[in-house]
Amino acid sequence: MGILNPNTTSNSADGPLSIRRAVSITAGLFCGITLTLHCVQPNHGPASVLAEATTSTRPAAAKATPPAAPARKIQDWHQIGLASWYGREFQGKETADGESFNMYDLTCAHRSLPLGTWVKVTNLHTRKWIVVRVNDRGPVPDTRIADLSSEAAYMLGMRARGVTRIRLDVIDPKAAFEIARLDRIRIAREAAEESSTETGN
Repeated sequence: MGILNPNTTSNSADGPLSIRRAVSITAGLFCGITLTLHCVQPNHGPASVLAEATTSTRPAAAKATPPAAPARKIQDWHQIGLASWYGREFQGKETADGESFNMYDLTCAHRSLPLGTWVKVTNLHTRKWIVVRVNDRGPVPDTRIADLSSEAAYMLGMRARGVTRIRLDVIDPKAAFEIARLDRIRIAREAAEESSTETGN
């Protein structure tokens, strides 16, 4: 048997050992670099975490909020209450929309309806109705919902009563002029029929 050379034994063992060491060092460096880069990423700081949390909770909050109800169309609006009328003592005075008050026009005063709005006014005692335009603000007493012009009150048959229970219905301005024209024809026909009846008696 030959005597083993100690140098030969260490050299043969150093080969695989040095390779394993090199692999271990390389893997350690790779892991260290990866961890370092991961820690210094700006998206994982406190501010970014808060932003991500806020962003992620917004959709849930939006889903929890019920959708807003659609605004009610003004054409669907109506009101029931007492109405009065005004005439000669206000003739020629300036109304809220800047025009001069004419007691013979079919107009009315209302507290909140937009100026220029057309409304159907129905006398709830006689069921007669006319169409008038809002051109003024009022009435002053809180117990009343509208002040009609003298002519409007006459056509509704309420001038003698002074205060009458009515219903107001907002109508489409595109149809207001035609309705007002037909309304005048209807009122004129009713007046003629009443006149002929009285003459016949």
